[in-house]
Amino acid sequence: MSQCYDVVVVGGGPAGSSCARLCAEQGLSVCLVEEHGTAGVPVQCAGLLSMNAFRECEVSNRCILSTVRGARVVSSLGPELEFDAGNPKAHVVDRAVLDQEMLWRAAKAGADIRMKTSYLTRKGDCIITRGADGRCEIPFRILVAADGARSRVARIEKMPRPKVFLAGLQADILYDMDQSKVEIHPDASPEFFGWAIPLGPGRARVGLAGRSDVKGRFTRFLGMFGKETRSAQVHLVSGTIPLGTRSRTFGNHVLFIGDAAGMAKPTSGGGVYTGVRAARHAARVIGEALSENDSGDTSLSEYQKAWKNDFGRELDLGMQLFRIRQGISPADMSRVITVLGDPAILEDIVMLGDMDRPGKLIRRLLMRPSLFHLLGILIKTEVCRIYKE
Repeated sequence: MSQCYDVVVVGGGPAGSSCARLCAEQGLSVCLVEEHGTAGVPVQCAGLLSMNAFRECEVSNRCILSTVRGARVVSSLGPELEFDAGNPKAHVVDRAVLDQEMLWRAAKAGADIRMKTSYLTRKGDCIITRGADGRCEIPFRILVAADGARSRVARIEKMPRPKVFLAGLQADILYDMDQSKVEIHPDASPEFFGWAIPLGPGRARVGLAGRSDVKGRFTRFLGMFGKETRSAQVHLVSGTIPLGTRSRTFGNHVLFIGDAAGMAKPTSGGGVYTGVRAARHAARVIGEALSENDSGDTSLSEYQKAWKNDFGRELDLGMQLFRIRQGISPADMSRVITVLGDPAILEDIVMLGDMDRPGKLIRRLLMRPSLFHLLGILIKTEVCRIYKE
């Protein structure tokens, strides 16, 4: 049996690596287990990080492929919305490079890293793993589940599931597009949207997510980018996006962070920002709990309070908008895009738009009579309920 670690982290993505590093920097003994042989592989992310999300990761610029300043929203019925903020709004990153750098930082801080090691189950205060070292028991004081959307730790612990799972497909293709803007195609997947992200001259990352017919929609969507797109794919991946946080993200000496907690943003599907923010709260609570020699539910519940106070309202708002999105037809979307093209509204989008915290912009838009009339009383009622002072 291995030594007893203060903290064992399952999952070596940005959330897991951040939590492991931050715990190790407090002088805690930390072990991180990652099922894959290389961090960030396979890539299951669009790689578009807001400037805030990128800063949260605390990495060098080596992973940056391109930087975008705005967006182009394209309706299948014709209307388009385009804006340029005039300053960087997001980086497109190589997730393998980013994840590996974050894992190296955790190792440098003192965390023991065990690659190609799979979490099997739990036996009391030990996890059972299988990997390069065979079958092992790793004792812990606190366990951190950062093992993604289909978290095995959560299944073993019988935790409540996120509300919605979206399936996603994306490919890197040869395609010339404006390197300063991402493209959003809402009608490519009516429950969510499709995207095209610049990767550098002559290259783009194209994908979509949804709840049904994802493969068929993806095939049709690719056709929009040229007849030869299928033969020009150089990277094809699938993934799962969990929406709607678990009702409980702590318990029985375990904390759940990132996608394992269902923290992907319902407005974009991204989870790096919320995952790393959650990791920071988890590491702080873990340090305080272990310093008091108390890893019970009362102490660990402070973690859930912390992340909810930080970004919980934004995720709640996102889920309300996601539900409303399900009822918006292509014709309705066309009208929304047309209304959003009003110069005054575009100014709001440029000034207040925030990929990670859209609440301020949404509240401002709801003050615009034209948009309120278009979307109806439902949106105002739901959003005002969330943001009621």
